[in-house]
Amino acid sequence: QVQLVESGGGLVQAGGSLRLSCAASGRTFSSYTVGWFRQALGKEREFVATIDWSGRSTYYADAVKGRFTIARDNAKNTVYLQMNTLKPEDTAIYYCAAHAHIPGEAMGVFSYEYDYWGKGTQVTVSS
Repeated sequence: QVQLVESGGGLVQAGGSLRLSCAASGRTFSSYTVGWFRQALGKEREFVATIDWSGRSTYYADAVKGRFTIARDNAKNTVYLQMNTLKPEDTAIYYCAAHAHIPGEAMGVFSYEYDYWGKGTQVTVSS
Protein backbone atom coordinates (compact mmCIF):
# COMPACT_ATOMS: atom_id res chain seq x y z
CA GLN A 1 0.00 0.00 0.00
CA VAL A 2 1.13 3.52 -0.80
CA GLN A 3 -0.46 6.66 0.56
CA LEU A 4 0.11 9.92 -1.30
CA VAL A 5 -0.30 13.49 -0.07
CA GLU A 6 0.06 16.48 -2.37
CA SER A 7 1.06 19.97 -1.27
CA GLY A 8 2.33 23.22 -2.73
CA GLY A 9 -0.72 24.40 -4.62
CA GLY A 10 -1.99 27.95 -4.46
CA LEU A 11 -2.83 31.12 -6.34
CA VAL A 12 -0.23 32.57 -8.70
CA GLN A 13 -0.22 35.12 -11.49
CA ALA A 14 0.30 34.09 -15.08
CA GLY A 15 3.99 33.69 -15.80
CA GLY A 16 4.74 32.68 -12.23
CA SER A 17 5.96 29.41 -10.76
CA LEU A 18 4.89 26.83 -8.22
CA ARG A 19 6.44 23.61 -6.99
CA LEU A 20 4.13 20.79 -6.04
CA SER A 21 5.21 17.97 -3.78
CA CYS A 22 3.85 14.46 -3.49
CA ALA A 23 4.86 12.80 -0.24
CA ALA A 24 4.46 9.05 -0.05
CA SER A 25 4.32 6.54 2.73
CA GLY A 26 5.63 3.04 2.35
CA ARG A 27 9.09 1.55 2.35
CA THR A 28 8.89 0.44 -1.28
CA PHE A 29 8.09 3.84 -2.75
CA SER A 30 11.34 3.79 -4.71
CA SER A 31 9.97 0.92 -6.79
CA TYR A 32 6.91 2.87 -7.96
CA THR A 33 6.31 4.93 -11.06
CA VAL A 34 4.68 8.24 -10.12
CA GLY A 35 2.58 10.48 -12.29
CA TRP A 36 0.90 13.86 -12.03
CA PHE A 37 -2.57 14.43 -13.43
CA ARG A 38 -4.86 17.43 -13.32
CA GLN A 39 -8.55 18.09 -13.57
CA ALA A 40 -10.01 21.47 -14.39
CA LEU A 41 -13.56 22.37 -13.46
CA GLY A 42 -15.97 20.69 -15.84
CA LYS A 43 -13.26 18.77 -17.65
CA GLU A 44 -11.90 15.26 -17.53
CA ARG A 45 -8.76 14.38 -15.65
CA GLU A 46 -5.71 14.63 -17.88
CA PHE A 47 -2.15 13.40 -17.78
CA VAL A 48 0.58 15.92 -16.97
CA ALA A 49 3.86 14.09 -16.35
CA THR A 50 5.33 10.84 -15.11
CA ILE A 51 8.64 9.59 -13.76
CA ASP A 52 9.98 6.08 -13.42
CA TRP A 53 11.17 4.45 -10.23
CA SER A 54 14.78 5.52 -10.73
CA GLY A 55 14.09 9.10 -11.77
CA ARG A 56 16.03 8.62 -14.99
CA SER A 57 13.02 8.45 -17.29
CA THR A 58 10.34 11.11 -17.56
CA TYR A 59 7.51 11.89 -19.93
CA TYR A 60 5.35 14.99 -20.32
CA ALA A 61 2.11 16.01 -21.90
CA ASP A 62 2.62 18.34 -24.84
CA ALA A 63 0.74 21.11 -23.04
CA VAL A 64 3.38 21.33 -20.29
CA LYS A 65 6.54 20.22 -22.07
CA GLY A 66 9.32 22.75 -21.59
CA ARG A 67 7.51 24.47 -18.70
CA PHE A 68 7.06 21.71 -16.11
CA THR A 69 9.71 19.40 -14.66
CA ILE A 70 9.06 16.24 -12.69
CA ALA A 71 11.69 14.89 -10.32
CA ARG A 72 11.92 12.58 -7.33
CA ASP A 73 13.94 12.11 -4.19
CA ASN A 74 13.54 8.51 -3.11
CA ALA A 75 15.43 9.13 0.12
CA LYS A 76 12.64 11.53 1.06
CA ASN A 77 9.83 9.49 -0.51
CA THR A 78 8.82 12.57 -2.46
CA VAL A 79 8.09 13.46 -6.06
CA TYR A 80 8.08 17.06 -7.22
CA LEU A 81 6.46 18.94 -10.04
CA GLN A 82 8.16 22.24 -10.78
CA MET A 83 5.79 24.41 -12.79
CA ASN A 84 7.16 27.50 -14.54
CA THR A 85 5.64 30.04 -16.89
CA LEU A 86 2.20 29.16 -15.63
CA LYS A 87 -0.84 29.99 -17.73
CA PRO A 88 -4.49 30.45 -16.75
CA GLU A 89 -5.27 27.19 -18.55
CA ASP A 90 -3.05 25.38 -16.04
CA THR A 91 -5.69 26.07 -13.39
CA ALA A 92 -6.86 22.73 -12.02
CA ILE A 93 -6.70 20.33 -9.13
CA TYR A 94 -3.41 18.47 -9.41
CA TYR A 95 -3.20 14.85 -8.32
CA CYS A 96 -0.24 12.57 -7.91
CA ALA A 97 -0.64 8.87 -8.53
CA ALA A 98 1.54 5.78 -8.34
CA HIS A 99 1.78 2.27 -9.62
CA ALA A 100 4.34 -0.46 -9.10
CA HIS A 101 7.12 -0.51 -11.66
CA ILE A 102 6.86 -3.45 -14.05
CA PRO A 103 9.96 -4.03 -16.18
CA GLY A 104 9.25 -3.61 -19.86
CA GLU A 105 5.99 -1.76 -19.44
CA ALA A 106 5.41 1.88 -20.26
CA MET A 107 5.22 4.35 -17.40
CA GLY A 108 1.62 5.16 -18.14
CA VAL A 109 -0.32 8.21 -19.28
CA PHE A 110 -3.84 7.01 -18.46
CA SER A 111 -5.56 7.25 -15.10
CA TYR A 112 -6.50 3.56 -15.08
CA GLU A 113 -2.82 2.59 -15.15
CA TYR A 114 -2.30 4.03 -11.67
CA ASP A 115 -3.38 2.24 -8.51
CA TYR A 116 -2.83 4.82 -5.78
CA TRP A 117 -3.98 8.43 -5.72
CA GLY A 118 -3.67 11.46 -3.52
CA LYS A 119 -6.55 13.82 -2.77
CA GLY A 120 -5.17 16.64 -4.88
CA THR A 121 -4.01 20.21 -4.46
CA GLN A 122 -5.60 23.25 -6.11
CA VAL A 123 -3.56 25.38 -8.49
CA THR A 124 -5.11 28.63 -9.66
CA VAL A 125 -3.40 30.86 -12.21
CA SER A 126 -4.80 34.35 -12.61
CA SER A 127 -4.49 36.33 -15.82
